[in-house]
Amino acid sequence: MTLIVVLILLFPLLGFLVLGLGFRNIPAKVTSILGPGTILISFILSILTFFNFTISPSHHFTISLFHHLTTSPVHELFSWISVGDLQIPFGLLIDPLSILMLLIVTGVGFIIHVYSIGYMKNDPGYNRFFAYMNLFVFSMLLLVMGSNYPVMFIGWEGVGLCSYLLIGFWFKNHEYNNAAKKAFIMNRIGDLGFLLGMFLLFTTFHSLNFQEIFAGAKSMEPGNVTLMAITLLLFVGAVGKSAQIPLYTWLPDAMAGPTPVSALIHAATMVTAGVYMVARSNILYALSPTTMAIMGITGLATTLFAASIAIFQNDIKKILAYSTISQLGYMFLALSVGAFTGAMFHLTTHAFFKALLFLAAGSMIHALGGEQDIRKMGGLSKKLPISRLTFLAGVLAIAGIPPLSGFFSKDEILLKSFEFGHFIWFIAVIGSLMTAFYMFRLFYLTFSKDFRGTEDQKHHLHESPAVMTIPLITLAVLSILGGLLNIPAIFGGNSSLEAFLSPVFTDAGAILEHQTPLTPSTGWILMGITLAGVLVMILWAYQRYVKQDKGLLPDEASRSVIITLISKKYFVDEIYNLIVVKPVLWISQFLHRFVELRFIDRMVDGVGQIVVRTGNTLRFIQTGNVGFYMFIMVLGIILILFFNILI
Repeated sequence: MTLIVVLILLFPLLGFLVLGLGFRNIPAKVTSILGPGTILISFILSILTFFNFTISPSHHFTISLFHHLTTSPVHELFSWISVGDLQIPFGLLIDPLSILMLLIVTGVGFIIHVYSIGYMKNDPGYNRFFAYMNLFVFSMLLLVMGSNYPVMFIGWEGVGLCSYLLIGFWFKNHEYNNAAKKAFIMNRIGDLGFLLGMFLLFTTFHSLNFQEIFAGAKSMEPGNVTLMAITLLLFVGAVGKSAQIPLYTWLPDAMAGPTPVSALIHAATMVTAGVYMVARSNILYALSPTTMAIMGITGLATTLFAASIAIFQNDIKKILAYSTISQLGYMFLALSVGAFTGAMFHLTTHAFFKALLFLAAGSMIHALGGEQDIRKMGGLSKKLPISRLTFLAGVLAIAGIPPLSGFFSKDEILLKSFEFGHFIWFIAVIGSLMTAFYMFRLFYLTFSKDFRGTEDQKHHLHESPAVMTIPLITLAVLSILGGLLNIPAIFGGNSSLEAFLSPVFTDAGAILEHQTPLTPSTGWILMGITLAGVLVMILWAYQRYVKQDKGLLPDEASRSVIITLISKKYFVDEIYNLIVVKPVLWISQFLHRFVELRFIDRMVDGVGQIVVRTGNTLRFIQTGNVGFYMFIMVLGIILILFFNILI
């Protein structure tokens, strides 16, 4: 079984090594097979692992592939770090949570790889693109399969590196390079918190292995100050990776990368790493109510903040980027109220419909020759029927329309929030209504009315090739049917995903189980209120952007202060630039001019000049006279003997 687990990890790495080392020489046709093919093999092996993974009544993990039975979910490959008390094996963890993530990363990753064959077809960096994408999948798999925090951190840093490479993929554009650097630097801020959290974990538990830490945490009292510090530091890492307030501004700029990159890294996988890390550390957070409260406030604030910005954006990819930030806020809200399964359920459905939305947007951008401004679209229904239907499926799913996947996952979070606090539920519902409004604004402005682009764009409008539309259809089906993974009892289901993940969250659930469960009638009423509000938002968007045709923002002069503030993204980037970027640049310029050039450079140059002048002086000793050389040698021997006698 260990071999199967290792192969899941190694096939994407093999694809990266082959494509990365020979990207200048490998034919594009070979790359089109090798790039997606290695991910497909990992996906198939992940499916085999899932179907051969069962949970016994005693909640011990058993893996029966090839009739091999093991009671441990950890596969230790070798001893990695061994220094005194610090013992870190390089181990891989296969349990329900990691298996779910394996299926998402490899399954959605394979679909996006196939789509990329058509989207990146004529790009001169075709082979390099697939090499980077394979490296990303390998890093993400390592992140979710690591059996301890250091192995997870390797994958954590790996996806950060790949994000930098893929955001700045078209590196000849200076703005894209700046976006890549911004993402890399802001992620490093969060990663510092992760590192400090690991140091404190080792100081507290004398281990960095999940099983040993979680077992030790069970004996600690809720509210322990050390656990609060640990979880806060780890949450800082999650805030950076999953683009929450205040470290979220890198994600909209990351749309500089190719659209498949946005779908894979910045919608379906990488940005959910923070959610996965908190879910994996669930027992630590369950024992830290203060951290849970901070996480809930951060998630709620991010949800509303990003959703409000999305309403006034006109770049199709940036609207989806802010939507991603908002949906990640929902996931952290779910984690903060103890709905760990709800968070992972929404993570799963979000991977389906957000990847679909990005790829469908890519299909439109492809048809429009690179145009991303929705004010220059419209009337695309006839020319792009498949893109329209699949995009609509994604919009309905994220808006929470039954029976699509987003309805079940989002309502699970909302119902759990109501159990925790009515005000929290109310704020979360407002975020849900805003989501429905801006997503249907996007849909109506893109596909309704007449085309608003140029005549040349209109002439070249066409549906994408099958290699791009088949992935769209596949993701649309998953977005429609994904809710079947966890249909709650109120709808006659058996909450399959909750049952599957229960061994991972049992201990945390026992600590947090203090809310009174909702009655079925209350659940139906709350769902009805939310659905009614969503339908009102959809009708309002239709009335405004189709009937009244108010697709464009008001003129600058007629805008209210609030609309100006939101449409300018609350000037957060400008504030960061003023209080962080400019001071750092000023200090660096000062140090360069007055410390490096006037002190360090002069000191280094002075040493060099001394050496040169000394050499120029000593060279006169080289007279070429053998007798003189013998005299100097004898003199040297006498001096050495003299000093030895004195000493």
